[in-house]
Amino acid sequence: MSRPQSPGGATPPVQAFTADGTQIDLPPLARAICARYREEFPDEEERYGPAGMEWCLHDNQYLLAWAIQDARDGTIVLSEQAAWLARVLAARGFPLARLARNLEIASEIVAASAGIHDLAQIVSERLAASAVMVAALR
Repeated sequence: MSRPQSPGGATPPVQAFTADGTQIDLPPLARAICARYREEFPDEEERYGPAGMEWCLHDNQYLLAWAIQDARDGTIVLSEQAAWLARVLAARGFPLARLARNLEIASEIVAASAGIHDLAQIVSERLAASAVMVAALR
């Protein structure tokens, strides 16, 4: 298997907003998710190289933005976006069990974060529900 290249195309979102306009910085949350994920799956460094961490951050910033938008106003449905991402990653040979675990980690990080303000619980619940959905796709 060849190692992936660094993410190209659109830059992932770096912030999201609560309904009252409070800014939520996504990179610190994505870094925390990816750090825990890498602790659980250290083999990914050898398998994917440095681009693996770049993709982890990239995808988690999108997942967080979608989850926050879903919780805030429902204009995006996280489970639909997570299903789309699962199809993309499965086509590239990425194990969906690991995507499901990533979503569980994201749910745990968000639940413990003060940085998401009043949306933390519902965002965490949406991420956890998406983890269950992705796990069922295997």
